[in-house]
Amino acid sequence: MEKKPYMPPRPRPAAAGNNNGGQRRGNNPGRPNDKDPYAINDQIRAREVRLVGDNVETGIYTIQQARAIAEEQGLDLIEISPNAAPPVCKILDYQKFLYQQKKRAKEQKAKATKVVVKEIRFGPQTDDHDYNFKLKHAIGFLQEGAKVKAYVFFKGRSILFKEQGEVLLLRFANDLEEYGKVDQMPVLEGKRMIIMLSPKKK
Repeated sequence: MEKKPYMPPRPRPAAAGNNNGGQRRGNNPGRPNDKDPYAINDQIRAREVRLVGDNVETGIYTIQQARAIAEEQGLDLIEISPNAAPPVCKILDYQKFLYQQKKRAKEQKAKATKVVVKEIRFGPQTDDHDYNFKLKHAIGFLQEGAKVKAYVFFKGRSILFKEQGEVLLLRFANDLEEYGKVDQMPVLEGKRMIIMLSPKKK
């Protein structure tokens, strides 16, 4: 009596999606590399995976079932969390998925590196009217989320008043205590004595 060939289980019904003739992209053998950071389709080695996403019924599937669903939708099976048990996968267009990931990473980097620094200049003999005017501006800058770089500029022989400049900057930091924190205490750099302040987190 001849043995019947093994037939893999039928995949669970999937939510409606685009059908491009069941053709998957990026079906290259081997593990992912720097240019291809995610395992996809036949690169995925796990026997079972957890499918998530709007276009599938969330749950655990055999790898054969998951690949079959991806083929039905004409999309790729992408392993997005390989260290989970079982690994988590999504069924998406791989190129669009990579584009969205790069776009999101670029936006996050831009937010993280975009630091606005506002400069406020004093003279060693700054009077109270000028001081209060600049203090008001500094409060506004800190409330907007910008850093404040305040410095006393010593011109010519006014460098003899550097202690007076340090006192002025420390007073400035103290008056801004409610709005900002000191990142750098007064330090003399050439003809300028500088103090740096960052806005306090709300």
